[in-house]
Amino acid sequence: MPSNKTRNTLARQWELLKLLPTRGSGRSAKELTIALGESGYVVSKRQVERDLLDLQEVFGLQCNDASMPYGWLWPNNGSADLPGLTLAEALSLKVIEETLEPLLPSSVKRALGSKFAQAQSKLAALKGGNKTARWIDKVKTVQPNLALLPPDVGVDVLEVVQTALLQDDQIQVLYSGNNLKEAELTLNPLGLIVRGTVTYLVATAFEYKDVRLYALHRIKKAESLYERAQKLKGFDLFKYVEDGAMQFGGGKPITLNAFISSNLARILEETRISKDQKITEKKGEIHLAATVIDSWQLRWWILSKGDDIRVLKPSGLANEILASLKRAVNKYT
Repeated sequence: MPSNKTRNTLARQWELLKLLPTRGSGRSAKELTIALGESGYVVSKRQVERDLLDLQEVFGLQCNDASMPYGWLWPNNGSADLPGLTLAEALSLKVIEETLEPLLPSSVKRALGSKFAQAQSKLAALKGGNKTARWIDKVKTVQPNLALLPPDVGVDVLEVVQTALLQDDQIQVLYSGNNLKEAELTLNPLGLIVRGTVTYLVATAFEYKDVRLYALHRIKKAESLYERAQKLKGFDLFKYVEDGAMQFGGGKPITLNAFISSNLARILEETRISKDQKITEKKGEIHLAATVIDSWQLRWWILSKGDDIRVLKPSGLANEILASLKRAVNKYT
């Protein structure tokens, strides 16, 4: 088995080959040393020069000595399409695998399977001598709320949904709603959204034009109808999210007025709930005013703050929160 030193040398030289241009005047040893350093390889300019001379013998690299400093490149516009991954590519693939995997179509995941494995292998091999390769062990994304395990989504269901999205096809599903009743629906897929641990299909049903969310784990069966999905003119998935669809409400903006605690005020000063948020203090009371989307998400947030917040306006929202808190108290008395 090769030593860590040998593995690091091979990886560095392979990275060096990938940095060489295929045309032009080439890149100098100094430029290549800086580029290698940015990829986590601590190496001197002299070592890079020795590597280039060694690799020149094997790969026939071209040295442009028409002027100083010398430039190095592939000969005769040769191909630099080398197999393997650079360290940056390996890190990128690892991040994709850990964070975006739920969003990738099954066909793409199968195609990337070997690349994911190769990225893992490369990072593991280089961790001993390359600080950049250890970056993935020093960064972690966590949910700010109570950690919930993701619900099970049928592999067949996921593949049908993703394929239909790619092909713009209609699908027929057996869907279990909030009332636990199952219904057969013909859906026109518009997009997928991952919210926390739950993935939602954004779609219209049958001939209707209203956009709705369907939790993937509640789709018990799915099959493609091999018919073109009905387009929804002007629909934009990103605008749909920005308009507050994933907050589960009507999406209408309201002005929230409330008294808040000093602790919550400090948190909101650091992480605002709106661009126009204003926090003022008068006669010992701290007042919050902010334009927010009227939604269930807003209600869940207010209730999660307990006695750190007292809603003043809108009065309808204040009454809802009061009624919910009274029902909660009754369960403990």
